[in-house]
Amino acid sequence: RYRFTMPARRVEVKASFVKSVEVSPFADVAIDAYYYEAVKWAAESGITGGVGNSLFAPNQPCTRAQIVTFLWRAAGKPVVNYAMSFSDVKESSYYAEAVRWAASLGIVTGLSKNTFGAANAVTREQAATMLWRFAKQQGFDTTQGGMAIREYNDYDSLSEYAREAMAWAVNTEILKGSNNRLLPDTSCTRAQLVTLLYRLESQTADKVDYSGD
Repeated sequence: RYRFTMPARRVEVKASFVKSVEVSPFADVAIDAYYYEAVKWAAESGITGGVGNSLFAPNQPCTRAQIVTFLWRAAGKPVVNYAMSFSDVKESSYYAEAVRWAASLGIVTGLSKNTFGAANAVTREQAATMLWRFAKQQGFDTTQGGMAIREYNDYDSLSEYAREAMAWAVNTEILKGSNNRLLPDTSCTRAQLVTLLYRLESQTADKVDYSGD
């Protein structure tokens, strides 16, 4: 609101508007990065708060603890009554409820009967598999398959357990390769993971298309 003293003559008042400047929620996430919208969505949705000091660490490998936490938050932080057998998951850890929920639904299994391996990095095929299981639990259509995945040069390097999930992810364009490779054994970065999740969530809205993953 602006005030001025009206002079004893005719005056003309003009308003000018300045376009707001887009500000990234994290200092290390550029607004022109392919994953910017995904990270912004994840931050606004409470799926991630970054790693501290206003940083997101987009190129840092995503851990098993982080992926189940992201999925759990995306699902609305459900509380389940499930007895975990993982001795390496402390009840006080930030990811304990997420692991309990994910394990109860079969979204994730342990490295063994009694170990979860929270700090272990997640590979791209593991991330796609967990996302596929999550999608089924959330009622998404996961029946899409097709032969598109066989066109990738490293298709034969896919683990047997991950083939159906990877075929779904490729066919729906949730996951995209690099130089015609799927890179299934490569660590999935934090930026890639939130992008995959963002693309999945976008399946119910406008279809999102990015040149990278």
